[in-house]
Amino acid sequence: MSEATVYRPDEKDLLIIEATQGGLPVSPTPYHDIAEALDMDPEDVMQRVRTMQEHGVIRRIGIVPNHYKLGYTANGMSVWDVDDRHIRELGRKIGRLDFVSHCYHRPRHLPEWPYNLFAMVHGRNRDEVFSKVKTIADMLGDARREYQVLFSTEILKKTGLRLS
Repeated sequence: MSEATVYRPDEKDLLIIEATQGGLPVSPTPYHDIAEALDMDPEDVMQRVRTMQEHGVIRRIGIVPNHYKLGYTANGMSVWDVDDRHIRELGRKIGRLDFVSHCYHRPRHLPEWPYNLFAMVHGRNRDEVFSKVKTIADMLGDARREYQVLFSTEILKKTGLRLS
């Protein structure tokens, strides 16, 4: 990226970031609420957010669910040793499953860690997670060698961009 394309947030952008770093207001009109709190025009707030997204200042806007509060108390990271020749295709298929919240390719660390495909699965109990993991195992077929399910033992703090 050349210096000419680097976007530098101005004071208003920083105010918007500070106002949203704890999350968007739970409201039918969150950007209007932010605009009102900052004494700004809602269209200006929305355009600035879009501009910051386009330039990578804000990578994405999404929800961060607390699975435990939603009743999904069994959260298992399934880790798979998958044939590298098929990992891209299979990873895309697994990532599209509605019960997989995120799926990604990671490097192996042999000989201790042969796993190269990770898929997070949520369930209301461990049996539900194992059932969903079985679905993944069936989809991977002969391309998978071995796998494990690593269950969460605590909730780690999830946060987005933070200005000091």
